[in-house]
Amino acid sequence: MTEPGGERTGPARASRLEGARSAYLRSAAAQAIDWHPWGPEPFELARRTGRPLLLDIGASWCHWCHVMDETSYADDEVARLLHQHFVAVKVDRDERPEVDRRYQRLVSTLTGEGGWPLTAFLTPEGEVFLGGTFFPPTDAHGRPGLRRVLREVARLWRDDRDRLFEQAREVQEALRRMREAPRGSDRPLSGFANEVASSVRESFDPANGGFGSAPKFPHPTAISLLLLEPGAAGDRAGSWPARETLLRMADGGVYDQVGGGFHRYSVDAGWHIPHFEKMAIDNAALLGSYAEGLRAFGDRRFEEVLRGTIGWAREVLGDAAGGWGASQDADNAPGDDGSYFTWTRGELAEVLPPDELRLAVRCFGIDTDATMPHDPSRNVLFRMLPPGEAAGSLALPGGPEAALARAVARLKAARAHRPTPAVDHALYADLNGRFIGGFAKAATVLGDPEVLADARRAADRWLREAYDPRRGIAHQLSPSGGTGFGLLEDQVAFAAGLVELAAGTADGRYLGPAIDLLERVDREFRGTDGLLRDLAPGLYDGPSVGGVAEPSYPLEDTPHLSANAAAALAFQRLGALIHDDRWTERARSLLGPVARRLSGAGLFGAGAAVAARLLEVPPLTVVVEGSGPEAEALLTAARRSWHPQSFVFGGFPSAPFSVAFEPAAGAPMSGPLRQYDH
Repeated sequence: MTEPGGERTGPARASRLEGARSAYLRSAAAQAIDWHPWGPEPFELARRTGRPLLLDIGASWCHWCHVMDETSYADDEVARLLHQHFVAVKVDRDERPEVDRRYQRLVSTLTGEGGWPLTAFLTPEGEVFLGGTFFPPTDAHGRPGLRRVLREVARLWRDDRDRLFEQAREVQEALRRMREAPRGSDRPLSGFANEVASSVRESFDPANGGFGSAPKFPHPTAISLLLLEPGAAGDRAGSWPARETLLRMADGGVYDQVGGGFHRYSVDAGWHIPHFEKMAIDNAALLGSYAEGLRAFGDRRFEEVLRGTIGWAREVLGDAAGGWGASQDADNAPGDDGSYFTWTRGELAEVLPPDELRLAVRCFGIDTDATMPHDPSRNVLFRMLPPGEAAGSLALPGGPEAALARAVARLKAARAHRPTPAVDHALYADLNGRFIGGFAKAATVLGDPEVLADARRAADRWLREAYDPRRGIAHQLSPSGGTGFGLLEDQVAFAAGLVELAAGTADGRYLGPAIDLLERVDREFRGTDGLLRDLAPGLYDGPSVGGVAEPSYPLEDTPHLSANAAAALAFQRLGALIHDDRWTERARSLLGPVARRLSGAGLFGAGAAVAARLLEVPPLTVVVEGSGPEAEALLTAARRSWHPQSFVFGGFPSAPFSVAFEPAAGAPMSGPLRQYDH
């Protein structure tokens, strides 16, 4: 099909997406829609043909993105309307986070809603005049159908285009007013941290752990902030919210009790029924949370969760050459909703011998609080009872814990024969940096050299194949090398991972690139009021079309650590590790304007509040000298002891990890264990 002038608008288009790096884009290549990937071509086509653009932003892990692809975008009438009246653009939010960030903000400003799939209607210049999230093909469930929406937008574009352009201008004006709105006043960072901590405590759910009500997301930065409250780790009342949240998530259906790793969030307040996608960004952050929890509370369950999450990351996301992929899908087929991860009583009976079945039914709460709403015969496994209590009078060889471990191993082996949800193996720098840091922290507290070796292998590969001393770290690592430079989150997340790896290995080779990346962040990403932009105009090599030219400053946790807070934490952590107060002062100077902008952000300011709290905690270096069982026992004890700013070395570290230390007050002056303030 062609328009006058020869512009192609019909279905001879599959090649545009077939060769895409993104699995999400490739999955749409066979649709009868003339999809364009992000770039200048669709905007030029829209200008030539005088058409609006439809922008679809989603991800391979996104359940409702699949539903919309399988229903709305598979609908013949929807395809016809798009061919006739629109230029269609499809974006993978993991591949193009800078595009997603801007259009989420634009659509949210216009409609008050956001999320994935994001559906936006744009002028040929890339300005949003209408948008939303999921649209079924026809009117259903109180939502307008995409057919009707497309017809109405096409009519308005034809008959009342000035009104749509005015609406786009109003969105831009609303954003301008928000950017220029009065900021909070200057105040001590301790006051900002106190305000956020108070909001976090107020939002804590004492009945179920976690923060807020349904849907309930893990908030790793909020847990870290609670652990930094004065005396929290040593005070049962002060530590209870953090410990309870970690335990409830560990025992809930949001943690995969069979395969390890965390699902994205829980649809209910009790952590029972998750949205089943598993994402690198969640699991990397939660490795850090459970490593902190194990050090603070010594709970054996936290070690189990750490090892289970590491195991899932290795088995499912791990790349043989080093590094980790991006996500595991929620679904294993069109129309699916968690069948891979859920069990009927009959399926359990086919796999488990009678006594193990009885134990599993009691322990995992079968047919109680975690049955699937669309099919109550299917259960999400959660720990309703501890194994000893669930065993009752059952005679279980090796005891209840061993019997439950055998049952879980049988279930995992049986589940491996089911159709498996797809895995997005794309390698992204921000996610890999977070995993490098999470693995390094976990390896330290677990004393596991193989976990540390995984972090080393990933870091070495990325530094070899995707790091450019002139441009920083690339966003994506593919067989052809690194692509996509100039994104803030990549630089700070990867640098932070390198800092944790350097601390865990006492290997100075990782400090040079970390310092280079953070120097570049401080130099190239500065914007209004000293805040950090999410991309550096001088380094960004992506197409600056549509809304990408708009400045954007990631300040709030989403609930993942925001890039500005991550930068402050990386500055602070680097300064503490190499005893350089200049980095600490850079953290302090960044946090001042961040705190002004985050006045009233509450829970979503927790990452910045953690960075502010850590500025109040003097770093501590612990050196265990000598060898043999006594030294090894001391090293293990030091690495498992809670201190938010400690670095533990086996043997006196060389420069730049060491300076002329003064022994800490009360620290031993001789013998295998020494503590130093710096």
